[in-house]
Amino acid sequence: MTHALKSFFAGHWRDANGPAYETHYPADGSVVAHLHAATIGDVDEAVQSAEKARHHPSWASLKRHERAAMLYRIAAGIRDQAEALAQLQRLDNGKPINETRALVASAAGTFQFFGAACETWEDQLTPPRGDFITMSVHEPLGVVGAITPWNSPIASEAQKIAPALAAGCAVVIKPAEITPRMALELARIAQQAGVPDGVLSVLPGKGSVVGDALVRHPLIKRIAFTGGTDVGLGIQHLAAQKLMPTSLELGGKSPTIVCADADLDHAVAGILYGIFSSSGESCIAGSRAFVHASVYTEFKKRLLAGVRALRVGDPADERTQMGPLIHNRHRAEVERYVQLGLSEGGQLLHGGGRPTGTVYERGSYYLPTVIEGLPNTARMCQEEIFGPVLALLPWHSEQDLLDQCHDNAYGLAAGIWTQDYKTAWRLGSALQTGTVWINTYKVFSISTPFGGMKMSGMGREKGRQGILEYTHQKSFYWGLNANPMPWATPF
Repeated sequence: MTHALKSFFAGHWRDANGPAYETHYPADGSVVAHLHAATIGDVDEAVQSAEKARHHPSWASLKRHERAAMLYRIAAGIRDQAEALAQLQRLDNGKPINETRALVASAAGTFQFFGAACETWEDQLTPPRGDFITMSVHEPLGVVGAITPWNSPIASEAQKIAPALAAGCAVVIKPAEITPRMALELARIAQQAGVPDGVLSVLPGKGSVVGDALVRHPLIKRIAFTGGTDVGLGIQHLAAQKLMPTSLELGGKSPTIVCADADLDHAVAGILYGIFSSSGESCIAGSRAFVHASVYTEFKKRLLAGVRALRVGDPADERTQMGPLIHNRHRAEVERYVQLGLSEGGQLLHGGGRPTGTVYERGSYYLPTVIEGLPNTARMCQEEIFGPVLALLPWHSEQDLLDQCHDNAYGLAAGIWTQDYKTAWRLGSALQTGTVWINTYKVFSISTPFGGMKMSGMGREKGRQGILEYTHQKSFYWGLNANPMPWATPF
């Protein structure tokens, strides 16, 4: 079913002023939605409205427990409509239905968590060092911008909207141009939950127009961005000119390490999930598997058996594990990387092409692909592919392993498979990544901060301190001295 979508401007639903465009279902290319892209003028309207709304007593005067109550209502609204939202998310980006259900549940949990964090948020009475009382308090930054990706929209948007609202900010969100639906649905639920008009706006459109205008707008006091590293660098450059804080979750080329003592069944299952779930369209995809030479042959045998058993198909099918890639242009880019890897000397162990059959003819499907024989210096092992492509590499010594893991621009995540806690701690402590999974992979908790090192980004999302990212800190000194300050006392 095709829907005509309106943008959400400060509590009002209307067409944006930019050109009309369509979004498509990656599984068959059918049109999912018609809408208009936002313009620079639309951005200014939304930001100006947000600046007024954040000062209005209906928002600015709310106690923290009252803001928390709104977040709880948003969480409840998401849960009440969970199946419908999951189906819409499936149509938006082609993820298998079981995965979109998990993303919807995650979004509800995010609003609930930040509601609880907001309600129990305490400022600090600091130890005095004189005749005064000292306090440290946090106040909302103001109007903030959120720019989200197409691969996991509802979860990414919740992780930005919820802490910003908890902090008392107003939010203008720019969803990915090709997956606008979830941000608009969250806005509708937020409106029903009582979020005042103007506090939240959703402006679909091109990043080069809407995103750029958000970052440059003088009233925007923070940008939270998830997406590609090149775009993130551009945002950070513009933000520096305003001395504006950012959080940037960027690309990754995450290593997964299989040690000699690893439980191979667990390692195989975890690595399959880490790279091939979401069809590899994930910033934390475990795209480089370093396997100890002593278990390499056996691991490869079990891995390939697992790959061959993966079910690629219709995202609406409950049995599907891998759906299509986001669109044909992206599939062509993944294919280019695979051919590059083969030209660099890699040997194709599985996949490397499109599946055949009527179910796949109109969609942007690609087979799970495994390549071995490449050095870690190969471009296919250095650059983010954002697709279902795994490079299999043997390792012999820990130092050589760490050298290879670190010989990469990214530092988002890593996985370790070992039964020895000392090995896990030693390797995990040495890895230059924001997240380390040990004997598991690609599991998340909203209570645990997430972010990257090196070219994988800066700042953190999630965790109780995630609210503080949307605040500035102010110190108070309350004088207790009985006499005037001695410096100014006459001699």
